[in-house]
Amino acid sequence: MFNTSSDSASSQALTAYGWDDGWADAFAPYAAQDLMPGRVLRVDRGRCDLVTPLGTVRADTELVTPRDPMRIVCTGDWAAVDAEGDPRHVRTLLPRRTALVRSTSSKRSDGQVLAANADYAVIAVSLAAELDLGRVERFTALAWESGAQPLLVLTKADLVPDPDTLGHLVSDTETAAPGVRVLPVSSATGEGLEELGALLAPGTSVLLGQSGAGKSTLANALVGAAVQDVHAIRDSDGKGRHTTTTRDLLPLPSGGVLIDTPGLRGVGMWDAEGGVARAFAEIEELAERCRFPDCAHEVEPGCAVLAAIDDGSLPERRLESYRKLLRENERLAARTDARLRAEKRRDWKQRQALGRHMMERKRGPMRKP
Repeated sequence: MFNTSSDSASSQALTAYGWDDGWADAFAPYAAQDLMPGRVLRVDRGRCDLVTPLGTVRADTELVTPRDPMRIVCTGDWAAVDAEGDPRHVRTLLPRRTALVRSTSSKRSDGQVLAANADYAVIAVSLAAELDLGRVERFTALAWESGAQPLLVLTKADLVPDPDTLGHLVSDTETAAPGVRVLPVSSATGEGLEELGALLAPGTSVLLGQSGAGKSTLANALVGAAVQDVHAIRDSDGKGRHTTTTRDLLPLPSGGVLIDTPGLRGVGMWDAEGGVARAFAEIEELAERCRFPDCAHEVEPGCAVLAAIDDGSLPERRLESYRKLLRENERLAARTDARLRAEKRRDWKQRQALGRHMMERKRGPMRKP
């Protein structure tokens, strides 16, 4: 039986990976079952690597693979796993504190968990390409919705040597993400890396961004070793190939751990109304001053949002982006409701068919006249 108290020898190996009294309390019911705690380092092909009091172990995930994709084992999860045996199995997942979720595709209503139990969502935005503020807003909304604290990192800052130009880029990004820290960094020169490492310690961080944003290079710089492959980007558009193909949880020398993720081409909203509200906090605040509580901020008299656009205190681009993300989230919610209704109808038909079958068995075979 594993002792899961925060000062026990069995849990010391997990402390560097985020183990605390809260996780120990959550794991307590499983300690009596001769299971041990572990944190998922990576997942591939139905198996996962976990760091445990016994070191890193490999375990099957088939016993906890549900129909709901939101409950599939994910990098960053804390789990109860067999203390011995070959093969070992993950028996259950501890409740997640945070979960970074995106829509799987534009044609489906399922969510995909990108990382679990992250304290910080580090959004990498490359300065090698034109700044896309709409994408910044999208990633920020995704981060807020997860429950993690977003942090915007402008990578490849060495490509913008003029301090005034860099200052304008930082200011534009701050406008697109009110309340979020924006930090320019350069893996080539080391600019901002020490400050970033200090911000991330001692928690769990997940690194997000497009391919070519410099995530793998940044991960290597933070870890202090070449743990992730790096490929050159295209000069034509500043984009690159997916150099990270799995989600890996990496310990940081300054404390804490980092989950590196593959580059994201698409970031669909998934039940992210709260995240959109946080990402556009100034619009939500203005909306409270509108004359009508159901103001759509289009043509209504007494609209504080439209008044802010007229006086220049709110960029019109912000309102357009806000509307776009809300519409996208509403469409997904409608598809989700439709899917749930379809599943209920399917389950009802299956129960009906089973009921008819059981009734026929009870009546016995029909006699021929």
